[in-house]
Amino acid sequence: MQRLNLRGVILSGGPASVYAAGAPQVPSWVFEQRIPVLGICYGLQALVHQLGGKVVPGQKQEYGSAVLHENATGSPLFKGLPSSFQVWMSHGDRVEELPPGFSSLAYTDNSPVAALGDGDRIFGIQFHPEVQHTPLGTTILENFIFSICGCQPDWTPGNFVGISIDRIRHQVGDGKVICALSGGVDSAVTAVLLHRAIGDQLTCIFVNNGLMRLEEPERVQATFHETLGLPLLYADAPDRFLAGLKGVIDPEVKRKVIGEEFIRVFEEEASRLGKTDFLAQGTLYPDVIESESPENRSSARIKTHHNVGGLPDHMKLKLVEPLRYLFKDEVREVGLELGLPRDIVFRQPFPGPGLAIRIIGEVTLERLDMLRACDWIVLDEITKANLYDELWQSFAVLSDTRTVGVMGDFRTYGYVCAIRAVTSQDAMTADWARLPYEVLAAISNRMVNEVPGITRVVYDITSKPPGTIEWE
Repeated sequence: MQRLNLRGVILSGGPASVYAAGAPQVPSWVFEQRIPVLGICYGLQALVHQLGGKVVPGQKQEYGSAVLHENATGSPLFKGLPSSFQVWMSHGDRVEELPPGFSSLAYTDNSPVAALGDGDRIFGIQFHPEVQHTPLGTTILENFIFSICGCQPDWTPGNFVGISIDRIRHQVGDGKVICALSGGVDSAVTAVLLHRAIGDQLTCIFVNNGLMRLEEPERVQATFHETLGLPLLYADAPDRFLAGLKGVIDPEVKRKVIGEEFIRVFEEEASRLGKTDFLAQGTLYPDVIESESPENRSSARIKTHHNVGGLPDHMKLKLVEPLRYLFKDEVREVGLELGLPRDIVFRQPFPGPGLAIRIIGEVTLERLDMLRACDWIVLDEITKANLYDELWQSFAVLSDTRTVGVMGDFRTYGYVCAIRAVTSQDAMTADWARLPYEVLAAISNRMVNEVPGITRVVYDITSKPPGTIEWE
């Protein structure tokens, strides 16, 4: 570890309980190095447990916003912060006894020890400073990284671009690469990075899987081939994906089916190009965290992202994933650095499995067309109200629940459509958006009048956690 010249260690959160069999442990070298340590959520609990304190199940779980109150001023971790401020909690266990030499630095109504420290080297916080919903969390992280650890803020989008291009060239050599292009910012940044690094060795492939939004295949082709000038092949494969999804209800199976079919299409397209060696994807770190992957064995699988855990076990192509350890806000900074159009950079995220995971139950062409119409109405009204850029995501979900309605004095029996709109910074946490009533009313009125089969509209007011942004 000495060769790494570590300045400090941050122990992240996780789903385990420290007293459970096989719970992750803090490696002994963390303490032996005598460098600053910050434990976050489970990281705090692991520190307490291994340093002689006691962690127990909480009398109640604590998810969502809470108000943190400092016990005493003067801790370098909270330098420049008010004595009370909002934080985001996501835990079930709590600290009952402090380790020797530690003191409580702050508390919430539900957590008597919400922050602790030994003075100036080891700290722990029960809340999550890294998420948008701890508004002053960035200051806490800056205090630890820059003031306590003595690091310098030298990451820039420009540096990342230069380093990524060098890494891509080293990995690919004279090999041929195909890039999975979806139309979103992640795959767009990946494609442009690859094109700058290896030029004509790259071919982008856009797969129309039949699970996209209204007119999206046409828009993607126009943007990336005509506007950005990227080499683009179009694979028309809606029938293949629908056939694979026939009768599939379980969302994890949906993701697996879609991920495997994607790879098969890519491999077939690649074979027409001659020898192809690599598949480039716009995989981000949240995809890795929420899926089961080789570098993620300690966190729970929330859902399998089709480009991570949804990949087939035996792939002919090797992966190139230059964004694998970035979050969405960082990818957008890189996109601006690369000169991508703002409408691509700030496009709301769209799931890789597409509308298949916004249809609860079996995916059919009829239900896809119904959801496409509903989703178009949501985006149209959100855009008219000048709210698009304020929201992380806004979309429609077609449930499998049917409900009685009345239209023209006749009984109807159709589907419930849910509206989902959230605010977030990195998708790791999200809060439901307080949309104006008149916008919700306009969306609801249009759906039941313009989309045959929709008889009721509801609005989802669940935050993440405990829910997820997508319904499946």
